[in-house]
Parts: sequence; C-alpha cells; structure tokens
Amino acid sequence: MFIEKTVETHKKGFIEVICGSMFSGKTEELIRRLKRAKYARQRVEIFKPAVDVRYDVENVVSHDENVIHSTPVESASQILLLTADVDVVGIDEAQFFDAEIVNVCNMLANRGIRVIVAGLDMDYLGKPFGPIPALLATAEYVTKVHAICLHCGDLAHVSHRMIENDKLVLLGETDTYQPLCRSCYNKAIKGAEKG
Repeated sequence: MFIEKTVETHKKGFIEVICGSMFSGKTEELIRRLKRAKYARQRVEIFKPAVDVRYDVENVVSHDENVIHSTPVESASQILLLTADVDVVGIDEAQFFDAEIVNVCNMLANRGIRVIVAGLDMDYLGKPFGPIPALLATAEYVTKVHAICLHCGDLAHVSHRMIENDKLVLLGETDTYQPLCRSCYNKAIKGAEKG
C-alpha cells in the first residue's frame, strides 16, 4: 500500500539590514538586491518615508543615480496595508520612521516575506539613530557598509554635519554632510568646540 505524504511548504521570512554612514552605498546595495529579486521573478514592493524628497518624490535614488520605483509612506504601519501578495519588501531610509518600523518588519518576516532595510545606523552626533539599533538586533543578516573619509582616505563610518543646526533630522547632501573616520570626526568636533 502506498501512502502519500503531503509536505507542507511555506516561505521563510527574514530581515536584512544594510547600514552605515551617508555616502557609503546603502541605497545602492538595497537597489542591487531588489533588482536581483525582480530578475528572479519575485514580487517586490519598495517603500521610503514620504519626508525624503531629496532626489525624487517617489523613486528611491542612490547617490550614483541608480533608481528603483517606490511608494512613499507617511508611517511604517502603512507598509502593512500595501504588502499583500509579495515576496520581498524593501525599505529605504528606515531611520526616518518611528519605532513601529521594527514591529512592521517583524510582522512581514513572520508572514514569510524577505525584508531588506537600509538606513543610517548613527546620527550626525555619532549616536545610534532612531529604530536602526532595534532592527539590527532583530535582523538575521546585517551588512555594514563604509564610505571613504574625506579628510584622510580611511574607512568612514560617521556622517559629520558641516553646518550649524541641532535638528536631529536635517535632509542634506555633500553641502551639509561629509563622511569621516573616527579620528577625523573627533578632530572636527574638537575644532568646532574651540571655534
């Protein structure tokens, strides 16, 4: 007698976080992974915070001008409403979301979705930025990317703000921020305190 075995197959979800300073290639790496998933015929949805309109209102755009279409959202909870029937979710600039982004990513992963998140791990003061530390603790995979220090050429990991403004969130580019290594960042801070 032959007994048929039914094998239950289900997708295994997980969270990947790509973090680092500004100009380190976080968004470039996010776009690369999402385009590969699309190439593999996976259903992909990409989100970004609506507040980030530096390059484009809708698209996620890297500093190297690599582009992928996304949906801007006002809050992390909106992502849950827009992810029915997907395999992969990409989220750019996750540091601009509130702590709810961590719950959203975990709920998506628990549904069997691959979640790829990119964001700054430290703010301009060199302190952990928003929900990123909790995402790093929750993620199965973490990739830390580095920029090049504009002062000495070593690996940079801090986004140094060059203008006087103490707002935590200040959108800007090369006119506002520069990537620095630990040593050059400490020198820049000491110089600013003396000046």
